[in-house]
Order: sequence, then structure tokens, then C-alpha cells
Amino acid sequence: MSRPARPANGRMIGGVCAALARRFGTSATTMRVIFLLSCLLPGPQFLLYIALWILLPSEGKAARTAW
Repeated sequence: MSRPARPANGRMIGGVCAALARRFGTSATTMRVIFLLSCLLPGPQFLLYIALWILLPSEGKAARTAW
């Protein structure tokens, strides 16, 4: 299984939802709706989004990474 990467196309803000949608085999719109609905629940959703934005490489950078 390959490491998830934020796609160069289809991004809205950081591409995190698009990367997760690609990883789990669903549409990016569905993943965005799930994220927005999860924001109604208490928890660190925005912190998790920012952390994934930082940790997930961009699609072009992921291809250049040797590991």
C-alpha cells in the first residue's frame, strides 16, 4: 500500500480531504461533508486537519522522496 499524498489537482484548501478520500476509496465531496459534520462534535478536528496538512506530502514532493 502506498503512502497517502495530497493531490495536486482537486484541492480546496490543503488537499487533506482529497488525500483521505483517495486512500479510502470515496469521493472528495463525501470526505469533506464527513469532516464538516464531525466539526459539530467536540474534539480536535481542526488540529488534526492542520497536522495532516503538515505531515502529508504534496503529490509532487512524494514522488521525489526516496523513502
